Amino acid sequence: MTRSLLTAFLLAIGCGSAFAQTAADTNSFPAIRAALLKIVPNATIDNIKPTVIPGYHEVAVSGRIVYVSDDGKYLMQGSLINLATKANLTESSEAVIRRGVLDGIGRDRRIVFSPANPKYRITVFTDIDCAYCRKLHSQIADYNKAGIAVEYVFFPRAGVNSESYNKAVSVWCASNRQQALTDAKLDKPLAKKTCPNPVAMEYNVGQRIGIDGTPAIYAADGTQLGGYLSPAEMLSKLGHRTTVAANP
Repeated sequence: MTRSLLTAFLLAIGCGSAFAQTAADTNSFPAIRAALLKIVPNATIDNIKPTVIPGYHEVAVSGRIVYVSDDGKYLMQGSLINLATKANLTESSEAVIRRGVLDGIGRDRRIVFSPANPKYRITVFTDIDCAYCRKLHSQIADYNKAGIAVEYVFFPRAGVNSESYNKAVSVWCASNRQQALTDAKLDKPLAKKTCPNPVAMEYNVGQRIGIDGTPAIYAADGTQLGGYLSPAEMLSKLGHRTTVAANP
């Protein structure tokens, strides 16, 4: 990996930390820490822990997993697969980090469409103007009939203060957020409003966990389910998850 690619990777989701750093997490591995900070001085090392690869440690850097040699000379990025179980160990570690971050967005900061007794809850980062986000929302009743609660948070892809961002703020500030979101996704007139809102915070969270497109959908255990999935596809994927409800 070249210096430019590594720098882009480490900075892709900003320099915030998903977890508080502790001396045990980082300072016990000075060679690893020094090597990463030499490349990207502002990178946040969330934690460092042993891995199954001899001579390497798993390093969580701003919510992403890389593998660094104990002497700090080598770095590997990519999925570490257990061939016997077919388990993606990298995804499992990143899911733990994502769950911690996503759980920090309370239900009071989400726009929730839920059946009375949901079997599953998913977090959906949405952009009001995104075509597949609109397709997903057009089927919201079918997700709910399948027992899936859809919990929306905003990720205006054009960034803070963009047109999509301003629409998201107006939706949040509406007296009926569910109806306002539905109307906005149908391109119906939306009254411009401002009020204290979580849109910028949610956008920053999305950047931290590496979102580069919408919809971005996560199960309650932090596993990334994908982009748009039909209700049947979503239910099939959720059926393989062991954690049912987030933010109950």
